[in-house]
Amino acid sequence: MNPLTVLQFDMRRSPRCPDSQEARYQGCLDMVEFADKAGISVVGFSEHHNTEDGFLSSPMMLAMAAAQATSNIRLSVSALLLPLHDPIKIAEDVAVLDLLSQGRFMAVAGLGYRESEYRTMGVDWKRRGAIMDEKIGVLLRAWKGEYFNHNGIKTKLDPVPKRPARALLSIGGNSVAAARRAARFGLFFAPAIDDPALEKAYNAAYDTHGFQQGGVIFPREPSLTLVSDDPERDWAHHGKYLLYDAQAYGRWRHPTRRAYAESSASDIAGLREEGKYCFLTPAQAVERVRQKGTINLSPLCGGMPLDAAWKSLELYASKVAPEL
Repeated sequence: MNPLTVLQFDMRRSPRCPDSQEARYQGCLDMVEFADKAGISVVGFSEHHNTEDGFLSSPMMLAMAAAQATSNIRLSVSALLLPLHDPIKIAEDVAVLDLLSQGRFMAVAGLGYRESEYRTMGVDWKRRGAIMDEKIGVLLRAWKGEYFNHNGIKTKLDPVPKRPARALLSIGGNSVAAARRAARFGLFFAPAIDDPALEKAYNAAYDTHGFQQGGVIFPREPSLTLVSDDPERDWAHHGKYLLYDAQAYGRWRHPTRRAYAESSASDIAGLREEGKYCFLTPAQAVERVRQKGTINLSPLCGGMPLDAAWKSLELYASKVAPEL
């Protein structure tokens, strides 16, 4: 089989984490290089700003470093909070990433759900949908490599990406509005939740706009996973990091946000029962991949110590990957 194995990093760090941020960032790049040789499909980098726990704020920088350290693994920024950025700068960065990675980079543009980030960046929260549309439009025009009017000045991107826009950018979200946005721009839709209603809305809008070869990329009910030779031991020793991650996301809860990372757990027992965060044995991980076709590996989740993170990743490479 050809499973989709996703290695995810957001660099969030519990106060209990024994490792420095410098060590964790270097460890992250070392893990990406290891994953490249281990046949893992994709490495994803998340984005948030003005946080209290070191959440990754410069995913494009980390993706660029990963591009130079690897040859095979695909690179993704998911989600890229596009309304918070200058679209010309994003267009330039994506172009360079596409060229240096030899076509291995893609971004999933997201609207975001934290008003504080918009205020930090001086962006109008109430106009976020319109701003998203405006900036997607700028990206698509820029990547054509032709002159266009931007902010009243004749503008042209050089260099341009080698691949077309639909290979560089997809649209994330969990709403009908997000599905329609993706269809309206002729881009793939990558929702945060497996909701058939979103696919129906996307397909209807896609047909309306006369595009062809669109598609919805569902996450397939992921859980944040670490591979363990003794899950009971690791829940006892390291469950606090997974719980920290779940509760940190919970504090950002927004009434319109729907995502698999949303947890209502108040303790480790509740987190285990939910199943959204997992320590799986190699045999259980193999079965999960065979059932779902995918697995989301999150070795540094919540501030997981580097030695435990490495053990999880090495177990995947030695005991899980060969069975697939």
